[in-house]
Amino acid sequence: MTKKTSTMAAVAVAGLLAILAPAFAANDTTQPDHKFAMEAAQGGMMEVDLGQLATQKGASQAVKDFGQRMVTDHSKANQELKQIASQKGMTLPTALPADKKQMREKLASSTGAEFDRMYMSHMVKDHEKDVKEFEKQAQKGNDPALRSFAEKTLPTLRQHLELAKTVAAQVGADHGHGQHGAKSGS
Repeated sequence: MTKKTSTMAAVAVAGLLAILAPAFAANDTTQPDHKFAMEAAQGGMMEVDLGQLATQKGASQAVKDFGQRMVTDHSKANQELKQIASQKGMTLPTALPADKKQMREKLASSTGAEFDRMYMSHMVKDHEKDVKEFEKQAQKGNDPALRSFAEKTLPTLRQHLELAKTVAAQVGADHGHGQHGAKSGS
């Protein structure tokens, strides 16, 4: 009887571990797919937050319009990422990390043309980084749903980058390093 009880307990523990293992793995921040999801969620929240700020504080209509596009497009992408994460048992961040809050405060304290230049310079740099990260996930990601999300989102991020460079040039902001080859009429 004792042997049978211990065998049943071992089977129950093994079954419980089999059920819980995916949940633990889903929140394993050392996994590249999880790291991508966390960073994409934080970046998406930041884009929406700063986009809202740009619609309020932008001196240039082009900056206000760009900000609204960030709110619209990144809100949609954020929802898609939340659905994927939910299906996988991942817990995504709901607040910005300290470094992103600091950038937001810096932008919030600026006004007029200074805001436009700082915001657009940040948008160029941020979207250059985003495009690289999403390309990496699309090519090398292990999770099929996150890889598909990255592939689907990449064209929009590339459009954002080109638009950010164009608006940055209009407002006199730093708009890239010119190391990406010849530009076509954008």
